[in-house]
Amino acid sequence: MVHPFLFLQFFRKLLEPLHITEAGADAIAYTWLIIALLLTVSVLAAKGLKTVPGGVQNFMEVVISGIENMINETMGEHGKPFFPLIATLAVFILISNLIGLVPGFFPPTANINTTAACAVIVFVTTHVVGVKEHGIKYVKHFMGPIIWLAPMMFFIEVIGHFSRVISLTLRLFGNMNGHELVLMIFFGLAPFLVPLPMMLMGVLVSFIQAFVFMLLAMIYIQGSLEEAH
Repeated sequence: MVHPFLFLQFFRKLLEPLHITEAGADAIAYTWLIIALLLTVSVLAAKGLKTVPGGVQNFMEVVISGIENMINETMGEHGKPFFPLIATLAVFILISNLIGLVPGFFPPTANINTTAACAVIVFVTTHVVGVKEHGIKYVKHFMGPIIWLAPMMFFIEVIGHFSRVISLTLRLFGNMNGHELVLMIFFGLAPFLVPLPMMLMGVLVSFIQAFVFMLLAMIYIQGSLEEAH
């Protein structure tokens, strides 16, 4: 999908020598914009911390404490080391989803390369954590509960784990790309008032998709920490 009206369209020309598609160039441009935005907000929140929070610090503490509580409820004490990863994915995906509701901005999560990158990060983390936690015994997670079925279960489990990447990628991409496409059509046909209901629905979809991705990431990592039986 190529967006017809974007503020950062000049990035398409800059990335032409790399043979990147226009949709890919848009995703890269707005990913960099979101990274710069999050870095700026983080610096402002960390600068001049106060005992009694206010302004940006107060908002950031609410966001961080909410994510921390969710990780504790889902993963328990074992989830604390993974807070930076889970929080970063959650905030990045949420902002990437929401920025598409602003006219002239493109949500990077409406590009499959962005969602695939996030999914691969979760996939690699899951198995690196599993090997680090259990060593060679981690292979038991793929063997199933019955020893004589282990050869067959191994291939089934491997396919199941790889399907997680596809599931995480397509779920987020499909929802955000579909919503962006519908919103773009509405803006093209009737730019006033008509797109408002879709934009309000988009806020809900943005939060739900970020929550689902974060929840599944926590479940997958938690599963790799558990002992195989």
